[in-house]
Amino acid sequence: MLCSLVVVWAVAAPAFADGALDGGDIHVAQSLGDRELTVVIRRVEPVPGPVHVDVVTHAGSPPGSLALRLSKDGRQSGATSVRLGAQPGFHRAGPLQVSGAGLWELAIDDGTRIATIPFVVPAQVLSPLEKATNAGFVGAGVLMIVTLVVAVRRPGMVALVPASGAVAALAVAVTAVTLSWSAPPLPPPGSVLDPTAGNITDPYGAARLAPVDGSVNGSRPPVNLVADTRDGELRLALTDGSTGHPVDDLLVHDSALIHLVVVSPAGGLRHLHPVRVAPGDYRVTFAAPEKGRYAVIAEVARRGGGRQQLRTTIALDAAGGAAPATENVRVDRRIAPAGSPSTFNARFGTRDLQPWLGMAGHMIVAGPVTSEIADAPIWAHVHAMVPDRRNQPDESVAAFGPDVPFTYTFPLPGRYLVWVQAERGYAVRTTSMTVEVPESGRPS
Repeated sequence: MLCSLVVVWAVAAPAFADGALDGGDIHVAQSLGDRELTVVIRRVEPVPGPVHVDVVTHAGSPPGSLALRLSKDGRQSGATSVRLGAQPGFHRAGPLQVSGAGLWELAIDDGTRIATIPFVVPAQVLSPLEKATNAGFVGAGVLMIVTLVVAVRRPGMVALVPASGAVAALAVAVTAVTLSWSAPPLPPPGSVLDPTAGNITDPYGAARLAPVDGSVNGSRPPVNLVADTRDGELRLALTDGSTGHPVDDLLVHDSALIHLVVVSPAGGLRHLHPVRVAPGDYRVTFAAPEKGRYAVIAEVARRGGGRQQLRTTIALDAAGGAAPATENVRVDRRIAPAGSPSTFNARFGTRDLQPWLGMAGHMIVAGPVTSEIADAPIWAHVHAMVPDRRNQPDESVAAFGPDVPFTYTFPLPGRYLVWVQAERGYAVRTTSMTVEVPESGRPS
């Protein structure tokens, strides 16, 4: 039985990871001033313990220093800085420290503006099945020792009593191990319920609670988006469609709090990631390359409410910014009639592409365009996935491509604008094209 106990426990060990709360690294793209950054908050372990922050700069980002401040419940707990060199890449900030699990906020100050990133440090707790497994194995071990002692001192049937208990405890442990392999993991803390001290330190108890808004599936009202420009910035005001309050429950999805697409009247595309300066207040530096109506599309994900695409337009009567740069990239495409899947394969030359926003590539679709681009009824953001999403590489891995494939079903016939983006050498490469989508039943 002792051999069985050791073997089962050894085999069962990997199952513990299935039920563990794995905070993981947090990657957040930030368009902070003239810099395109990716802020990487490394997994905090142990808790309390150090939190390491890397700042990834991209081509064209000026050198300089950033001040980083860590706070919890409005009280600053530490500060450090990071020096950004002229060469794009990873830059490690000085050490910071978290005192425990909970909702924290990282502020990034470039001397002119401050970006704030809320993030949850999960508690390192055992699941009920893990507790049952450990208790069963410990109980079985103790009872086996008792059985041996009783058998030596009082030979006979009396030793069967603790032996039976050991078998029962071992059965509990083995059953818990077996169930742990198939038990679904809990959602990351703070992804469904608003994070509180209670549901972060006791996530398994919180899993039994109803969503905080009282709904069955945890969905939340749609977000209202108002965009305007002021002082060289594009400002986004996000409010709850029900209460009118500022929306401050956005989740990091696809390595950003907000994915913002701004398209000029001539078709110039900017893919930006505004910084959070206050609840519901997001801003990004923006200089219009031309006058006219701009399409503004924001993708967000609310806590417990899924992803939403927000759309609006802004009319700009002043210009002075540079037009977004594009490259000539070969794109093989098969355009199917509306309602059937079309395929695109962008060939970027060599196998040295880096994942951007966790993806091998991005494709933006707008159309059908009949007059102004801003009036296009269909906007889509399509991804080319990295080969292994379970072990997602960061931007230091330049090993993807040269082919970046996409599949998209155009819902309506007509003329569409398509942009494809991928990263090489810490620079986002963009190519654009126009496609004509035939009506259903008429091949392209």
